[in-house]
Amino acid sequence: MEVYTRIPDLKSTLSHHRINGRTVGFVPTMGALHEGHLSLVNAAQMLCDVVVVSIFVNPIQFNNPEDLEKYPRTLRADLEKLQAIDCDMVFVPSVEEMYPEPVTETYDFGELDAVMEGPRRPGHFAGVAAVVRRLFEIVEPNKAFFGEKDFQQLAIIRQLVKQLPMDIDIIGCPVVRAKDGLALSSRNMRLSDRGRRIAPQIYATLQNAIPRSHCKSVDEVKRYVIGSLECMQVFDIEYFEIVNDTTLQPISDWSEAQGIVGCIAAWLDGVRLIDVIRFR
Repeated sequence: MEVYTRIPDLKSTLSHHRINGRTVGFVPTMGALHEGHLSLVNAAQMLCDVVVVSIFVNPIQFNNPEDLEKYPRTLRADLEKLQAIDCDMVFVPSVEEMYPEPVTETYDFGELDAVMEGPRRPGHFAGVAAVVRRLFEIVEPNKAFFGEKDFQQLAIIRQLVKQLPMDIDIIGCPVVRAKDGLALSSRNMRLSDRGRRIAPQIYATLQNAIPRSHCKSVDEVKRYVIGSLECMQVFDIEYFEIVNDTTLQPISDWSEAQGIVGCIAAWLDGVRLIDVIRFR
């Protein structure tokens, strides 16, 4: 496994692979790797000849400085995990390497970032778009792999690739969960022991909402999910929205869309957890 910190070195190696006809898969991460990240690498290995993983905690996508400061950084352990699954290349740039000049570009994702995460995390998706664009320009992958847990982010990145435009196939991969159902996240390690035992109730409640969607209205299902979690008196629900899986716009009736997902953000132990469930 080769580890790169400089853009020219990585681009030089990748150019040789492309000249030899090898396809490049890319998995961008912010480190603190878990089985969810590794599943993306595995998916990339199945579909591509060469796989690059980036580890970069992107400062400009954090609208909360405290969240940036607390974000876990476990580079040595991350590299060991990637070595164990035979990852080809890892890109670990500094902030100065990624942003030698101030970021000035702006993006318009229309209605995609006007809901859920967008208004609650001002500037977040602009920061995501800026770093993903730079990484795509550096790696020039044939395929890039993202987890569906960050469902809105995945939609934004697909739109970004269309807007630029870039000839990159964006592959969404299923949510990876612990045995008790909790969606794997780097932030989970910040939960207390008690919080970690309670956190799986988010997914359990979302699962219980699925059969209710067959006989209850959209509003009734939303009230069920929010009420069930709030009555535990440990969760602070930021939002739970039931949305069209393409436009991300909230629906008021199950007949409004063929593909429907429920997206939730909740605070527990001062940690912000997100999850997604598919209704159809």
